[in-house]
Amino acid sequence: MPADEPARRTVPESTSSAVRLADEVAHQLGQLTERLSQLPSEQAAQILARVLDPDEGVLGRFTGLLITGSYFTKNHAERGLLPAEVWLALGRAANELNDIGLDLDPHIAALAALGTRPAPATPSVAAPLVARRHR
Repeated sequence: MPADEPARRTVPESTSSAVRLADEVAHQLGQLTERLSQLPSEQAAQILARVLDPDEGVLGRFTGLLITGSYFTKNHAERGLLPAEVWLALGRAANELNDIGLDLDPHIAALAALGTRPAPATPSVAAPLVARRHR
């Protein structure tokens, strides 16, 4: 390579395709958010139930991604390549997302049921929005 030509850092194909995949997933989540805001409530409830599914839904898969990222950052923190705070923060985020999934899990069936329930002939009476948290 000539001395005046800058050195090019090559990115392995698997890395660049993974980066493209991450960008595509983020873009698709943005599209889903837009669509969700425009859907009738029954369809929106079905979408939310699928997104929140702890095993196959976006929340569950994203939690798994952060758990995997936590293992990655732990390894790099132990080798001195990343500050330990990065690993700890990612691990906390994964734990908190898991807790959020556990909090939401009992309510997924209600969302799914709303999505399959026929519209009532008469409007129902609104319920007060006071709820107690159970842990």
